[in-house]
Amino acid sequence: MKLFKLLSVLPLMLVFVSEADASYRTKITVAKDGSGDYTSLQEAIYDTKAFPDKRITIYVKKGTYKEKVNIPAFNTHLSIIGEDPEKTIITWDDHFKKIDKGRNSTFYTYTMKVEANDFYAENLTIQNTAGDVGQAVALHLTGDRVVFRNCRILGHQDTFYGAGESSRQYFSQCYFEGTTDFIFGDATVLFEDCEIHSLANSYITAASTPAWKDFGFVFLDCNLTAGEAVKEVYLGRPWRDYAKVAFLNCYMGNHIHPQGWANWKGTDRDRTANFSEYGNTGPGSKLSNRITWMHRLTDEQAQQYKIEIILATVCNKEAGLEMWISRRAESE
Repeated sequence: MKLFKLLSVLPLMLVFVSEADASYRTKITVAKDGSGDYTSLQEAIYDTKAFPDKRITIYVKKGTYKEKVNIPAFNTHLSIIGEDPEKTIITWDDHFKKIDKGRNSTFYTYTMKVEANDFYAENLTIQNTAGDVGQAVALHLTGDRVVFRNCRILGHQDTFYGAGESSRQYFSQCYFEGTTDFIFGDATVLFEDCEIHSLANSYITAASTPAWKDFGFVFLDCNLTAGEAVKEVYLGRPWRDYAKVAFLNCYMGNHIHPQGWANWKGTDRDRTANFSEYGNTGPGSKLSNRITWMHRLTDEQAQQYKIEIILATVCNKEAGLEMWISRRAESE
């Protein structure tokens, strides 16, 4: 009955949306050469409608955009689509010492920060070019229902910060590059068909998953690679108690340390960490010398690692839109 009522009023809702759409642009172009509506991505974001009724799409032409980009929480339903993932580059070079804002300086170093829900990005390079100088975030996410597809996230230490203990974020066919703890945070993040490239002997993940969450960082069908000189990389270490990380059906190069995982030095976080593996291949996937406190998932347990379970939604990968109507209707 609830679902019927929802469907019956949908045409009226669409009429309202179409009338509201007339008051703002839903298609914007950014181009360095002046051929678009703006030459700066941040300027385009400043001019988008807050809490729009219809998704707004910013198309970004090829070029290097040296700017620090922030998408505030009120810029919901925003898509940023690049022309070419290798030639549409958003870059900045802040790092811990340069920011110099005290002990929490890391969290101000981002090149791009997304606070908004229902954000979608495609065909972009987002990089922090500070180099190997300590904490320097390229991409910082706090929004919920965030999707990145065919993007490159480049940095060294702390490249990607997946934040927001109630946030869910999804990466498909993306490339991540970094050194120490270059994928870290407390969000639920699904990486599917991504390449995870280590630049130095260190740790890939540093999760801080809250105790109540079923999933932290999940890697499905990913490819773990490294530079030729890199020989000892750990899959992760627990940044906080109850850290959760899982690798399933991934290829692991010979740079992955035989022990696989490590504890955070000087702590007993290994007692609560949930580090799991299943069905991985490659020279770095051998489980014979893994630490004793990692989890070898059973076939039945591995069945729980599906996108619709991990993200608790029906995810539209093509559009990156929230698709929760049926779930809401069933629960009302």
